[in-house]
Amino acid sequence: MESTKLKAVLGILRISMGFIFLWAFFDKLMGLGYATTPEKAWLSGGSPTSGFLQFGVHGPFADFYHSLAGNGMVDWLFMLGLLGIGISLTFGVFMKLGGWSGIVMMILMYT
Repeated sequence: MESTKLKAVLGILRISMGFIFLWAFFDKLMGLGYATTPEKAWLSGGSPTSGFLQFGVHGPFADFYHSLAGNGMVDWLFMLGLLGIGISLTFGVFMKLGGWSGIVMMILMYT
């Protein structure tokens, strides 16, 4: 019985983390107003990475991350990463790849 409860809790946590990544993707894509205003949405010509990389990064890697702000390739990789990780965790496909990619993305955002 304990194993069933543990699997259910872990499944709910996995799906919840997937929704967090999918929400971030759609917020950056369309500017839903949570962290991104509609004027700064990717579909409106904004950069999904520029705000965080210019103003939210501090520490020893700040100069490196500041240089990446607004780069088109970085924007595409970030958005594809959010979408891929979100789909992977929410729907349970390519779980190992999605899990490890999520860990790497969170470490990069932390540094």
